Amino acid sequence: MRIGKPLLLVVTPIGVVVGLIEGYRVAGGLVVLMAAMLLIVGVAAATVVMTIRRERRAPPGGPDPGDPSSTGGADPDR
Repeated sequence: MRIGKPLLLVVTPIGVVVGLIEGYRVAGGLVVLMAAMLLIVGVAAATVVMTIRRERRAPPGGPDPGDPSSTGGADPDR
């Protein structure tokens, strides 16, 4: 896997670009839809990665974001 991982990281974006160019040659304007789909999938993957990194950074036993009692603001009873 020492060679495979860097190879995939380099060849995949090149293949996507070549595929978009070839798709433009064959189908013209439909490449816009394909590029939009790739953009949406990329944003979804980036969101998942950011969420995982944020959860790993959170201290264990910290405030639960889904718990309404851990608002972190002023006490409404005062």
